[in-house]
Amino acid sequence: MPFRERTVKKNYVYRGRILNLRADEVSVKCGGTSVREIVEHGGGCAIYCEKDGKVLLVKQFRYAYGEEVWELPAGKTERGEAPEKTAARELEEECGIKAEKLSLMYTVYPSPGYTGEVIRIYRAEGFAAGHAHQDEDEDVAAEWIDKEKARLMIKNGEIKDGKTLIALLSEL
Repeated sequence: MPFRERTVKKNYVYRGRILNLRADEVSVKCGGTSVREIVEHGGGCAIYCEKDGKVLLVKQFRYAYGEEVWELPAGKTERGEAPEKTAARELEEECGIKAEKLSLMYTVYPSPGYTGEVIRIYRAEGFAAGHAHQDEDEDVAAEWIDKEKARLMIKNGEIKDGKTLIALLSEL
C-alpha cells in the first residue's frame, strides 16, 4: 500500500484575492515531519477554438515573466462557479465570442509540486458574436492564427504557456 503524507498542521502564511500560501507540517514516510509549501488557487479554464484552419490565441503581458505571452483564452474559476461556465464567460470576456458547444478536452495539473490548481481545457464549437468586456486590469489582444503559423510559433519558442502547448500540440 502506498504511503500518503498526512497533514499535521495547516499554516496559512498569506491569504490573497487570487491565491493563498500555506506552509503545512506533514507526516513523512520515515516517521518524521516535513514542511510542504502549497499555493491554493481556485483553478481555471482555457478554451481551444479552431475555425477555417485557424486557432484563436490571445496575447497579454504577464508580469511574472516580464513579457507578452501567447495563450489560449483563459481565466480563473470564481468561487462556486461551474468550470464550463468559466470557459464560456472567459471566451466572451476576452474575445467577444460565444460558443454553442463546449466539451472538456483535458484536465491539467500545471505544477503538482506546490499547488493544487487544476486547469480544464475546453474545445469550443459553433461561434457567435458576443460582447468583449475585459477586466479593468487586463489588456488582452485576441487573434486568429493560421495553424501552420502556430506550429512555427511553437517550434520557434514564441508559444511557451503550458496549457496552450498541451491543446495545440494535440490538435496541430
